[in-house]
Amino acid sequence: MTKNLVYRIFADNPGKVFSYRQLSRRLGVTTKEQREDVFAHLKELKNAGQLTLLQNDDYRLTDAEALKVQPLASERKDHGKNFVKGGRPVEAEFGNDPIVRRRRTQGFDEPGDGQPAPGHTPYRERGQPGSDTITGTVALATSQYAFIISEESETDVRVFTDRLKFAMQGDTVRIRLRGQRDGRPVGDVVEVVHRVKTEIVGQLKLQGGFGFVSPDHRKLYFDVFVPFEALNGANDGEKVLVRITEWPEDSSRQPVGEIVRSFGPAGQNEAEINAIMAEFGLPFEFPADVEEESEAIPDVIPEEEIAKRRDFRPITTFTIDPADAKDFDDALSIQKLENGHWEIGVHIADVTHYVTPGTMLEKEAKHRATSVYLVDRVIPMLPERLSNGVCSLRPHEDKLTFSAVFELDEKGKLYDSWFGKTIIHSDRRFSYEEAQERIESGEGEYAAEIVLMNDMAKKICAERFRKGAISFETQEVKFRLDENGKPLGVYVKERKDAHKMIEEFMLMANRKVAEFVYGLKKTKPRFTMVYRTHDAPDADRLQNFALFAQKFGHTLDLSNPKKLSTELNDLSMEVVGRPEQNVIQTLAVRTMSKAKYSTEPLGHFGLAFEHYSHFTSPIRRYPDMMAHRLLEHYLQGGKNVKTEPVEEECKHSSEREKLAANAERASIKYKQVEFMTNVIGEQFKGVVSGLTEWGLYVEIEENKCEGMIRLSDLPGDFYELDKDNYRLIGQRNKKIIQFGDEIQVIVKAANLLDRTIDFEVVDDRPDSVKAREKDERRNSRGGDRSDRSRGPRGEKPGGGRGPGGKGGGGRSGGGDKRRR
Repeated sequence: MTKNLVYRIFADNPGKVFSYRQLSRRLGVTTKEQREDVFAHLKELKNAGQLTLLQNDDYRLTDAEALKVQPLASERKDHGKNFVKGGRPVEAEFGNDPIVRRRRTQGFDEPGDGQPAPGHTPYRERGQPGSDTITGTVALATSQYAFIISEESETDVRVFTDRLKFAMQGDTVRIRLRGQRDGRPVGDVVEVVHRVKTEIVGQLKLQGGFGFVSPDHRKLYFDVFVPFEALNGANDGEKVLVRITEWPEDSSRQPVGEIVRSFGPAGQNEAEINAIMAEFGLPFEFPADVEEESEAIPDVIPEEEIAKRRDFRPITTFTIDPADAKDFDDALSIQKLENGHWEIGVHIADVTHYVTPGTMLEKEAKHRATSVYLVDRVIPMLPERLSNGVCSLRPHEDKLTFSAVFELDEKGKLYDSWFGKTIIHSDRRFSYEEAQERIESGEGEYAAEIVLMNDMAKKICAERFRKGAISFETQEVKFRLDENGKPLGVYVKERKDAHKMIEEFMLMANRKVAEFVYGLKKTKPRFTMVYRTHDAPDADRLQNFALFAQKFGHTLDLSNPKKLSTELNDLSMEVVGRPEQNVIQTLAVRTMSKAKYSTEPLGHFGLAFEHYSHFTSPIRRYPDMMAHRLLEHYLQGGKNVKTEPVEEECKHSSEREKLAANAERASIKYKQVEFMTNVIGEQFKGVVSGLTEWGLYVEIEENKCEGMIRLSDLPGDFYELDKDNYRLIGQRNKKIIQFGDEIQVIVKAANLLDRTIDFEVVDDRPDSVKAREKDERRNSRGGDRSDRSRGPRGEKPGGGRGPGGKGGGGRSGGGDKRRR
């Protein structure tokens, strides 16, 4: 779906007005990705002065552009029914091939989303001079080659790394086409138009008076040379951040750089976590002027400010958060009304009262866009003075809040809603464990209120699922750490009623705020708002998932789209307690589309909400601050806000959210590997979670740590991959190993630098049989296809993971409070 195709429709029809839907029909748009492409191309063409936005989503060619273009009948063949998807292979997180996939988008170690930077989007009509060269964006597939994704080529162009001119993921390059190889166009980079980043994280190796930095990023294909004068005191074996200062023209040479920061000896906790932060561009501290602004904010609330607000201080109010939390950004209040109904208040920290437009605090919050939760630390969006102090809804203190207040009966039926600025006084701070004790025992302080609200929440949740919400969700791994950050244990977080109760009331607040703003204006254009949107899953990916589930005896009927959520929920219940439960549920989540922020009110498929926003976590999410400002503006009678600046902020927030999630996964993987270094030689029960031609991946049930067993190390036979049926088959004994099979493994090795774990199967056969087999393998090993390594630095060849691996994995409706 190229920009050229969109442009030609207008060029062939000068003066004619097309709506977004008309364009989609002409282009044969059927998938979410294609819809997003059309929307992005329209916006770029408008910004370039080639299209005019008339109203709502109607566009036409600008007058100046209409004078320049000449319709080309030969280029009209792509309209409507003749439109076909580009020639590039479909390679998504689940993709057409659930056994071995190539990750074309970011993985846990992939900062950025592979999109060109603003101002560097290429666009050139075919047939112009120099058409043997095209401009595009680098997407590294392996350490041997990259794909160049370009609007000027319907098929991605493969470029081998020795011809990349040291371009990296997301860089914009100009390439010269030079024929085909294996049916795919290939080319050479002739110019790096724009580099996304010039700093790399890696391990420093000293040789004489100079050094080399070997990158942590698994797909980077070059080391960086560091002369003596640029070492800046860094020592051999340390994790460092190197800034590249010289990019050589000759591919036989290496880029030259200087050490910007040393994190300490590689493999140590502080060095590795800081290296992850640097790799993903996460900040280490707040700028001094931001800290100064936050420290200048007064603690005392002026009486004139209190007078402007609805006073909830006399009403029973409490917070429920993790035991170690310090930033309390939501509280609940409860009181009985005269008519017998209950008034439930969802009170959210009024961050935007303190963080105002034009301040350095605002600028920094917008840039960070989200707090990042690594295993052993939080990188906050706001300075501690605000996040843990002034804005945090701490007990026994007056706090300014922005509230959504609901009138409900005991069955959870909603009668009325109110939104506005408030002041509260929290009577009690509960941990989730303390709230759960009250739910289970019915005893203790505020037990009656908590039990009542939990009963309401259950009924609200049941109604949500009746209307089509999806129950799949991934399991969250947590760690017990000592004072030095060393993992003492790994466990799966259990979500109990206390978590679900808070979640339901936050979901209600987010939903009703979105519905309120959407309903303020009955005609288009609607009032601009920040929505949290989640599209229905792509049909092809769903079909692949259904075929995969069928291998385990589970049938997924996709014939009726209206019953899709019911089918998925039934499957979720079927697999509970089965060996394949985690594999099926993880893949189901990854089959779903990814949620994002947008000004388009597209609804939320996973939650079954027509309109949904993020309102309840402004301390740690910038989109919530945006929603607060917009809601306050409209409550005060303000006119509609321009959409484009808000949409840009939504896009930035979505990108930062993905980056944060990838950094979090990287820290989890590191800690899992670190934990496994302490249990080398121990035995665990695991589940087969991925299959490739060189090995099988096993996830330990009790801690979700995943490692690999090489096929050449499987005892008793030589195994080959049966790709079509997602299994391994022994050549002699025909034994079958497939997804979801339980398997006993021994931890063979754990490599902290590569973040990889190696297992071996528990072999209970007699020693004489093992010795004879060992001799047979030694004699036949030469050239054996199954005796393969992971690839450079532990990478699975192709850059992907088996489908049971821990890839993208967004949530549909449940999960941690910070994800709501």
